[in-house]
Amino acid sequence: MDRQYDLVVVGSGVTSAVASRCREAGWSVAVVDRQPFGGTCALRGCVPKKILVGAAEAVNAARDLTGRGVPADGLTLEWPRLIAFKRELIGGTTEHTERTWTEMGIELFHGVARFVGPATLVVGDDRLTGRRVLIAAGAIPVPLKFPGAERVSTSDAFLDLPRMPARALFIGGGYISFEFAHVAARAGAQVTILHRGRRPLEAFDPDLVDQLVRRSRELGIRVELETEVRGIDAAAGGLVVRGARRGNEVTFETDLAVHGAGRVPELDALDLDAAGVKREKRGVVVNEFLQSVSNAAVYAGGDAAASGPALTPKADHDVAVLTANLLQGNTRRVSYDGIASAVFTIPPLTSAGLREDEARAAGLKFRVNHQDTSGGFHTRRVGETTSGCKVLIEEGTDRILGAHVLGPHAEEVINLFAVAIRLRVPAGELKEVLFAYPTSGSDVRFML
Repeated sequence: MDRQYDLVVVGSGVTSAVASRCREAGWSVAVVDRQPFGGTCALRGCVPKKILVGAAEAVNAARDLTGRGVPADGLTLEWPRLIAFKRELIGGTTEHTERTWTEMGIELFHGVARFVGPATLVVGDDRLTGRRVLIAAGAIPVPLKFPGAERVSTSDAFLDLPRMPARALFIGGGYISFEFAHVAARAGAQVTILHRGRRPLEAFDPDLVDQLVRRSRELGIRVELETEVRGIDAAAGGLVVRGARRGNEVTFETDLAVHGAGRVPELDALDLDAAGVKREKRGVVVNEFLQSVSNAAVYAGGDAAASGPALTPKADHDVAVLTANLLQGNTRRVSYDGIASAVFTIPPLTSAGLREDEARAAGLKFRVNHQDTSGGFHTRRVGETTSGCKVLIEEGTDRILGAHVLGPHAEEVINLFAVAIRLRVPAGELKEVLFAYPTSGSDVRFML
């Protein structure tokens, strides 16, 4: 059946909120998704992950204060009950999303969308044509090409494990692997991370990453660097992961191998060539208005667009930009200045603005305040042993170029720096803020 709309949206994650705003403005809207409605963040990413991390943090907090007034010997995660709790919290997401959109008059299509023209897509027996098309399809794990890759579990599967195995191995040294590794370790598993590069968590400050790696190893997590996976074989009772390190063969035995080696935009099934939509490895090539550079009827946002970092706050920002440009013409440009990012390890590692190497590559002149704060009060009072910070301040302007924080509550502290960077609050003025004391936020003035 041929159907006409003002807007067709592919994907139902964060960026698809544009559908609601355009419908409220009177547009006819359709949304298509091959997976349950709600998107990666709500169903298979940020939200369920943070539920597991929250439980791991609770166990860890008690353990760290063992012998300091909190008798937590033997405390561990009850994995089946934790997974049941996770399912309870997110279980109604798809139904709620579908009901809300249906009540608004948005038409929903379940299935794989494929372009057959500049603004026409086929979904099953339906042909959907839009005045505008928004690609918000999100990302999927990058395909693994070594023998035995079919034996690797996805991050989706890890978030729904019925039980935690005795041994878990994570392929790749990005945030997915580190976050899940820290959860699995608190659940009692023997954990290994394999990373083919010399330094994991490459988007974060290397000095703080080094601190986090040391802390991870202290927890019993094996972090194996410069180790490339070459294959996975089934073995009695588990798996054998074969790898290479500096020309030498290495093997690792595990019960579970999890894909943490990165994600790519889910675009292949769309047949973008049929619509004349240019793409690159990072996604659809867009201009500063998030409009395709090769097809004016098509826009892209979130992980599907080759612009900005692959983060939920980026996708949320894209919603505002896309809504303005679709409803009012191309009037609003993207700006990802100061966007904050966090690795929800225990303790968390965070970043906002430029890293030191990026600032130097840009030719900026700045001073660096780098501190190992592991002996500080807010670290020691919760029994943690590792924390640090690094802040870059531009000479002459006193502008904060970048901030990087590791330690308890770093995921909240970094938001203060994100505000200052985005709104260009000088370091001197931020230092004058009268924070509640004693709080982790009140330490900001000592980081400047």
